[in-house]
Parts: sequence; structure tokens; C-alpha cells
Amino acid sequence: MAGIGPANTKPEMLIRRGLHALGYRYRLHVKELPGKPDLVFPGRRAAIFVNGCFWHGHDCALFRWPATREDFWRDKIAGNINRDRKTVALLLDQGWRLMNIWECMLKGRTKLPLEDVLAGCVAFLDGNEIQASIGSDQTVTVVASA
Repeated sequence: MAGIGPANTKPEMLIRRGLHALGYRYRLHVKELPGKPDLVFPGRRAAIFVNGCFWHGHDCALFRWPATREDFWRDKIAGNINRDRKTVALLLDQGWRLMNIWECMLKGRTKLPLEDVLAGCVAFLDGNEIQASIGSDQTVTVVASA
């Protein structure tokens, strides 16, 4: 798991390539913005996060609690969920529009066709919605282990 980087993941690359092919231009991982969004569209004041279901505690079929070091992982995932909430609040306060794309929408048994995911992105980018998500925004409930 240590080899998984925070940027340029396979799901992120699918979205980047698809939107670029559709003519959308963006900046990557803008350090000046809270949370360094994966794709930033400055002219549209929009940002897209492509979230890994495990790392962000998404309540879906791809998420499963590790069987070892339970306390460590519960703290880690809970911290990630809390940081995500703070990041969203900061970006919204700064006037940014946000979209989350969950990894399970791009792979696994619940995945959508890539064309549908990209169509959702295009609708968000061209629309006025402040916040949108492709996939449920429901995260796991973190309960301290015994």
C-alpha cells in the first residue's frame, strides 16, 4: 500500500484523458488550493477530486477494513475523512465548485461506463451546481476497535 501515490492513479488518468479528449483543459494538483484537487478548472471555478474508495473511507463494495493493525487503520481512515470534510468546506468558502468521483464508479462490479462518468463531469463543468458526486458520498462509520 505504500507504493500507491496520491496523484496520477489509474482512475484519475481515465478522467484526465477523457476530459482532455473532449476539449476540457485543466491544471493538475494545484498546491495553492486546499487538498490539492486532482483537476482544477480555474475559468469555471471548478475542481474535481478522484477519490480512492479505501483511502477516503467510501462505503462501497471496494472498501474493506484491513484485518491487521486495526487501530492504526481506523485512525488513518477517520483522519482522511475529517480532512476531506475540512477541505470541502474551505474550497466552498473560497467560491469553488466541487465534484467527487469515486473509484468504484470506474472499476469493480458497480462501475459505470466511462462515457457516463465523463458525461456527468461535463454536465457539472458546464452547469451551475456547487457540489456534485459521481457515486454516493456516504463514508464508512469509524468505530474504535476494542
